[in-house]
Amino acid sequence: MFEENEISINANGGTELAKRHLARLLPQDLQSEFQIICSRVRELDESKIRIYWVHDLPEDPECNKLKDHNFRSKFHKIVYVSNWQYNMFREKLGIPYSDNDIVIENGITPLDKSLHMKKKVNIIYTSTPQRGLGILVPVFEKLAEHFDDIHLNVFSSFKIYGWEESDNHFKAIYDKCNEHKDITYHGFAPYDTVREYLSESDIFAYPCIWQETSCRALIEAMSAGLLCVHPNFAALPDTSGGLNLMYQGDSDHSNHANIFLQTLHSAIMQIKEKKLENYLNYVKTYTDTRYNITKISNQWEWVMRNLLSKYDTVESRKLEKDFLVFKV
Repeated sequence: MFEENEISINANGGTELAKRHLARLLPQDLQSEFQIICSRVRELDESKIRIYWVHDLPEDPECNKLKDHNFRSKFHKIVYVSNWQYNMFREKLGIPYSDNDIVIENGITPLDKSLHMKKKVNIIYTSTPQRGLGILVPVFEKLAEHFDDIHLNVFSSFKIYGWEESDNHFKAIYDKCNEHKDITYHGFAPYDTVREYLSESDIFAYPCIWQETSCRALIEAMSAGLLCVHPNFAALPDTSGGLNLMYQGDSDHSNHANIFLQTLHSAIMQIKEKKLENYLNYVKTYTDTRYNITKISNQWEWVMRNLLSKYDTVESRKLEKDFLVFKV
């Protein structure tokens, strides 16, 4: 079974979407033999085959425990969501290269392709605010002074994790969105609504300053046929396959904003020239093939059935009692 914890139970972020989607697709009788934990370990069930599904960074206190061999040895398999993430864990925590580890990427249901038929160039942002909204909004304001036919839809709120109070730190940027005639701030919206807007958009604008271990928002934008603009930061090159309008970012946010402004300007011009259809079709095909949830769920099932054949009895799955419970 895919476990919930006190943080994930009220959340609807990328990790939770991935976990719940897989739980609906994998055979229930197979799941019943497993305990699958996403990032935060609370109690381990010695009667189950244990998989630790890592979504965060090695600096995260919850995942930092993986540097301890005794902790790692309590799991029959450790799953990472990208090759970039896996190599960061190996490098920073001294984890040996081992077949106890595996990378299985996050899967999505392919989106309808954007038709690009609107009079305006529609730009969209679909992530939490700390990842790059503070760069995007002033850049868009500047571009709106030169283009009278661009519009930005912003889907961004910590309500996606059930942390509404955290939005108070970003009230100023939300206010800027609400005050601008060419920006629509949606806050948190149902997942299906976000997917609909993606399919009606032209550009996914993501001046990311957050170390993504994978990026579901980017994957879905590529699947919708959008021209995606983002830096070559953390796992974004790995996630995108290097196919997007990707630029060299900068740790200085002012300089990053200037670079992003030039790149987003170029993206708008390319959309207006309408010469990208074949290229964006290719990107969509690549994305829908690489990240298709059917393919990903088949990978999970293959791994789980192989583990079940190896650990087919409760006795073979047991833990040392001293490590049965991990306290926060």
